[in-house]
Amino acid sequence: MLRYLTAGESHGQCLVAVVEGLPAGLPLTVAHINADLQRRQAGYGRGGRQKIERDEVQIASGVRGGRTLGSPVTLIIQNRDWVNWGRIMPVEAPLAVPAVTAPRPGHPDLSGALKYGTKDVRDILERASARETAARVAVGAVAKRLLAELGVDVLGHVLAIGPAEAGRLPAGNRALRAAAERSPVRCADAAAARAQMRVIERAIRARDAVGGVVEVRAEGLPPGLGSHVQWDRKLDARLAGAVISIQAFKGVAIGDAFGVARGPGSRAHDEIFHRRGRGFYRRTNRAGGIEGGMTNGMPVVVRGAVKPVSTLMRPLASVDLETKRPVRALRERSDVCMVPAAAVVAEAVVAIELARAFQEKFGGDSLPELLRNLRSYLGTLKAF
Repeated sequence: MLRYLTAGESHGQCLVAVVEGLPAGLPLTVAHINADLQRRQAGYGRGGRQKIERDEVQIASGVRGGRTLGSPVTLIIQNRDWVNWGRIMPVEAPLAVPAVTAPRPGHPDLSGALKYGTKDVRDILERASARETAARVAVGAVAKRLLAELGVDVLGHVLAIGPAEAGRLPAGNRALRAAAERSPVRCADAAAARAQMRVIERAIRARDAVGGVVEVRAEGLPPGLGSHVQWDRKLDARLAGAVISIQAFKGVAIGDAFGVARGPGSRAHDEIFHRRGRGFYRRTNRAGGIEGGMTNGMPVVVRGAVKPVSTLMRPLASVDLETKRPVRALRERSDVCMVPAAAVVAEAVVAIELARAFQEKFGGDSLPELLRNLRSYLGTLKAF
């Protein structure tokens, strides 16, 4: 089963991810991963760090001749800003910079300082930074590579930034991707994208920040991934947990969750039909492709609410951890809007959970074995 661990801080020399459980024989190159790392760094409203970092991955183990070996795959992403930090914060030397004692509202600064018993929130903020998501995007790119071999396509895009929401969107991931990737805000509705950019521009002038809503769509999934038999095996629970774990995400919906909650049951569920040669099918997808913790054969749709970043150019009120006096919160380099990047991160974590669900159901130590198991299951479904 696919497992991964990320390590490293935003001021450290590098980020590291170790991915275990990939089948042998999966085609994998740095180009597959670097493409998504670059997508994560793009987007209208990003901050100064993106001018410093140009993320590229090194594959340090688990791949030979462009194919996985079945052993753990180690991914390394250098922090190019470390050169600047290394001059003033060498790992073994006494701290050479003043302690950060003004925690930011909305950030783990204060909670982490209380938990770990430190009055220098630098120890907390660097690991809690969304810089960590670069490692998860790299792992997600690997998961997407596996899913592509299984006929699954995963796409993250932006639905809303502030009050500016997308309206009519292209049908299907192919058209949706083409439109979203052309947009500076990764929104496939061109008129809404222009409105979203104006929202960001107003926030820049106000020295403020804005959040939004992103959506991830996965097509090509067979029914039966996940399980209904235990709470922690339900796929929707796992997807929700993965998305809410991303920095600044505060809410998750599967399908049209909040919409159907406001209406009657007759308009909440997806009616079932059957046609010879096609089998069972639905005409709607209000459930977002998941019923009872399992995929139902429709596209999986996951939406996430992203709050504005907590580092503001006009800092909010805080309290100094040393003196206990009122101060303004820490101000550092920050994004005005990181919603377009958040869509790429959400895409990555959804892909990881879907790849894990595939491996749980179909097993296999090599890619050919996994594919044989999947084909056998699809043949059973067709006979049914």
